[in-house]
Amino acid sequence: MKRVARPITAKYLQNAAAFYLERYASSAEGLRRVLRRRVRKAEMLDAPVMDNVEQAIEVVVQKFVTAGLLDDKAFAQTKARSLHRRGASNRLTRQRLQAAGVDQDTVDHAMTSLDDELGSDPASRELKAAAAFARRRRLGPYRAKDRESYRLRDLAALARAGFAYDLARKVIDAADPDALAGTLDEA
Repeated sequence: MKRVARPITAKYLQNAAAFYLERYASSAEGLRRVLRRRVRKAEMLDAPVMDNVEQAIEVVVQKFVTAGLLDDKAFAQTKARSLHRRGASNRLTRQRLQAAGVDQDTVDHAMTSLDDELGSDPASRELKAAAAFARRRRLGPYRAKDRESYRLRDLAALARAGFAYDLARKVIDAADPDALAGTLDEA
């Protein structure tokens, strides 16, 4: 039995956008992608789709931007702060923001404001993020036992997360969590 989709109208697009934004933070481009996906899904189910649907999507997105419910700068800053706390590297944070549809200038501004907020330079912020990643994944000094046999794996995990080799080595080769914390205080 084939599923029946609702017709795509301007009201449907606006309700879908409001429902999505109630649940998730998004950039303007991210909301556009969600609405386009809904339209594609409806087309695959042979639901009636209004003419000039792209224009209607743009109108809905602009309504939410004007109302202040969509703010790419605020979204980028919040996402950058969240990713930093989780231990995401500078490189990974930039990639995630660009994948979310945030333009390059806004990404640069978010990264700069993150440095201002933390009162640090990018290098020390990167070291703090690497330490947070190692703590979360129990790598290097946070590994309970048999550290030496897992050293290369731990270095590889930090490299896959986007951290530079020298920084990864500094974190993984720290004697213990207290020594790493001392390195963070100096940075």
